[in-house]
Amino acid sequence: MKRLKISLLALLLPTLAICGKSLSKTEVESFRQQLIAEWKTATEQRLQTAWDRNIIEVNNLEMPIWKAVYGEKPQDGRSLWISLHGGGNTHPLANDQQWDNQKRLYRPAEGVYVAPRAPYNDWNMWCKEALDTLYSQLIELCVVRLDVNPDKVYILGYSAGGDGVWRMAPRMADTWAAASMMAGHPGDVSLLNLRNTPFMIWCGAEDAAYDRNKLDRERGLQMDSLQNADPEGYIHETHIMEGMGHWMLRADTVAVPWMAKYKRNPYPRTIVWQQEEVLRKHFYWISAPQHELKRGKTVRLTCQDNTIDISACDYSSLTLWVNDELVDLDQKVTVSYQGKKLFCKRLERSEENMRQSLSERNDLSYIFPAKITIKLK
Repeated sequence: MKRLKISLLALLLPTLAICGKSLSKTEVESFRQQLIAEWKTATEQRLQTAWDRNIIEVNNLEMPIWKAVYGEKPQDGRSLWISLHGGGNTHPLANDQQWDNQKRLYRPAEGVYVAPRAPYNDWNMWCKEALDTLYSQLIELCVVRLDVNPDKVYILGYSAGGDGVWRMAPRMADTWAAASMMAGHPGDVSLLNLRNTPFMIWCGAEDAAYDRNKLDRERGLQMDSLQNADPEGYIHETHIMEGMGHWMLRADTVAVPWMAKYKRNPYPRTIVWQQEEVLRKHFYWISAPQHELKRGKTVRLTCQDNTIDISACDYSSLTLWVNDELVDLDQKVTVSYQGKKLFCKRLERSEENMRQSLSERNDLSYIFPAKITIKLK
């Protein structure tokens, strides 16, 4: 019996070594392509009903979609434009009419233009908690079915749709290549998360309902202040249109070519992350402990020359997901917190990390071969 156990162990050891081996940069890319092919096949099957019905559904909540494809497909894949209609807390037929209007309100020179029908008839129909998952599944569907590049996804919206952009642009800032808000109300949203997301503000100077004109102007000044303090971030433009009310006579359509100039950088070297009202575990290439998530908690960090410097963090630990675009994984990676060095070692690239990061994020740009969890407190 003892000899049999030894033989079995000897047979298993080579398999264990292969599964847990550290990958080279070349092996990472090869396995990444394999993962992408597997993910696309599985996602296409998972979302087959959504494609057939033109309805995104999460927990029996349905979001119908209308889509059109414009222009020739670029070599790096199509862009995706998610365009949110107005309306709000009114009769469903009124929101249906606003949805029909949104289908023709904007037209990119290239890309998949999607006008969803809000799953609610309420003032906050575009920013309730379920919307995060609905938007994510819409993006996944367009990636696998229409060859959308996940780094070229844009969100824009008018009136109640603008309300939604005010909230969803910061909340899902690591998703968007750029965002534009038209004639919406900002509420109490923080703008900190827009550090790496180009953002436009459009409002008529005479659009005084709910103080939209006043509050949108103030938020534009806040963006000015953020960019003055951090000139490499917070790209934005503010347009308060003189002589115009809630309808801006399509002057805001120039937002589309402005946004199209930008692509998402999924691996920014400076991250500012503040939790919004819907809590999220991940933001760009960092993750926080699920049980510690709370609105207002903030993280600030930078990555330069293979050193990740965490200057502020309201969590007891952070998980840092990295790849060879962010750091050189063939060299030691240093992590410091408020000037104190906490880690300095080489990180191994692994298939397990790549599978886990893709499984948790469902975003082809967030496949990471290495990670480290740093205890801060």
